Amino acid sequence: MKFKKLTSSEDFDVALYVKEYFKVYQGQELSLYLGCDSQNKLNTTYATTLVFNVAATGCHVIYKKEVVPLISDMWSRLWGEAERSVETAIYLREHGIEIDTIDLDYNVDPKHKSNKVVTAAVGYVESLGFKARIKPDLLPAAYAADNIVG
Repeated sequence: MKFKKLTSSEDFDVALYVKEYFKVYQGQELSLYLGCDSQNKLNTTYATTLVFNVAATGCHVIYKKEVVPLISDMWSRLWGEAERSVETAIYLREHGIEIDTIDLDYNVDPKHKSNKVVTAAVGYVESLGFKARIKPDLLPAAYAADNIVG
């Protein structure tokens, strides 16, 4: 599974990159947050991000961007965000890497449209053994994806 750095157009395998990053920051408190966001214009664009939080030094972001034909159905587009996050989390798990949370860019408040996906998406993520977070929690991976997708 190929990801990129914000500062480079070069693709790399996300699992190999994470393992190398862990070696560099060995002995330091390191958290991994995974998230995805999407945007509709002429097509649908998904940005999946992995945020490395090193307690004393801040965050580092890598990402995967995907453009697909327009998905006009809101529920299907938002579900695609959960699927991409889970796909990445499973890939990392298969390579011996556990993430801390999957940050879902959905809101628990019923006045937001994304609320319709919350129960299904959180259930999906947690049924696979991952921890899910939703708004209003602080979601660094979802916020990073939002900046990349736009």
